[in-house]
Amino acid sequence: MRCLILGKIWPEPSSTAAGRHTLDLIKSLGAAGWELHFASTAQVGPHSLDLDALGMATHRVQVNDSGFDRWIQSLMPDVVIFDRFMIEEQFGWRVEQQCPEALRVLDTSDLHCLREARQQQLKCGGALNLLNDLALREIAAILRSDLTLMISEYEVTLLQEVYGVPSRQIAYWPFGLDAPVLDVPSFEARAHFIMIGSFQHAPNLDAARWCKQHIWPLIRQVLSQVELHCYGSYGERYAAELHAPKQGFHYKGRAEHALETMSQYRVNLAPLRFGAGLKGKLFDGFETSTPSVTTPIGAEGIVVSAVDWGCSISEPAEDFAATAIQLYQDASQWHAVQACGRKLATERFNRSEWALRLPEIIESARAARECNRQLNFTGRMLRHHQHRSTEFMSRWIEAKNGGRS
Repeated sequence: MRCLILGKIWPEPSSTAAGRHTLDLIKSLGAAGWELHFASTAQVGPHSLDLDALGMATHRVQVNDSGFDRWIQSLMPDVVIFDRFMIEEQFGWRVEQQCPEALRVLDTSDLHCLREARQQQLKCGGALNLLNDLALREIAAILRSDLTLMISEYEVTLLQEVYGVPSRQIAYWPFGLDAPVLDVPSFEARAHFIMIGSFQHAPNLDAARWCKQHIWPLIRQVLSQVELHCYGSYGERYAAELHAPKQGFHYKGRAEHALETMSQYRVNLAPLRFGAGLKGKLFDGFETSTPSVTTPIGAEGIVVSAVDWGCSISEPAEDFAATAIQLYQDASQWHAVQACGRKLATERFNRSEWALRLPEIIESARAARECNRQLNFTGRMLRHHQHRSTEFMSRWIEAKNGGRS
């Protein structure tokens, strides 16, 4: 099976959860013996994954360029995976024209329109507006695709119940986790709190600011000698704002070895007030047997109730701080939360089980491709109208740029 992944960026597993998810996808399909190609319009960065070392063929492509049409026609993939909806917008119509038999798969990472709705509600108040402008684009891309991969069961339900996406066009495929490391530092050997996450991701920056201003002062009143160490890639511009050593709040920059770093801390804080999908920082906690304190947004898609988490899941700063303080001081509570995390990792997100499912999911969708396309009248209608307008705009830009090819 020949598979092309069209990436928004070159994956950075050491920087983002989305990058780790892409790596999981690559390893899963590669283990099944698929011929894998990766292409992107972006520049390779210093922290980009070495795809060549994984045996993948890599390609640079251009948007608004008919040269892409000739290239993909010569490649003739059986499956094309679009890394997030804006890549489907840019290239979906070209793939359909040149490779009509190829299965078109959208990998969302998370629902951008859900994250946007929550961010706007936090900023402006009022009701949650799930029918926002971003949803018009993202749900259209989902309906145009043959299959959409979702990492959160909550978002699978949302697609079906709010946006009317048929279940046959959705597949649940979450993060995969290795078995938690058992030989890790003990409760007594660990100290301080940790926060971690890419600062290119707006929910992480908001969480760090909210924690520094409203949560950490409450914790510090009780644990006056304890520190919080905040790690994050691409956060240099916020270092002066976040680094406050006199308050015990330390900005540490990028963690080159995130799992090794986290395993030294007693408690992982994830005070997320908006966002979507699954949160990589909490999965880091599972893998390193580091108990985490989080909000309902953070735990969404992982557990239904706090019983399965082992401690309170709450958003008010006072409640969040109280849970963090208790977990930091109470060894029995700490071990209980640790045990819950290990159970979740092994029973719900076991990498060895999920890795085997992805090729099966895609191959099944490919076998049912023609039937499902006939049933997907809305997708056909959207491709007819939206892709034509996108195509003409793209061709106009290409002509304006001198007909680059």
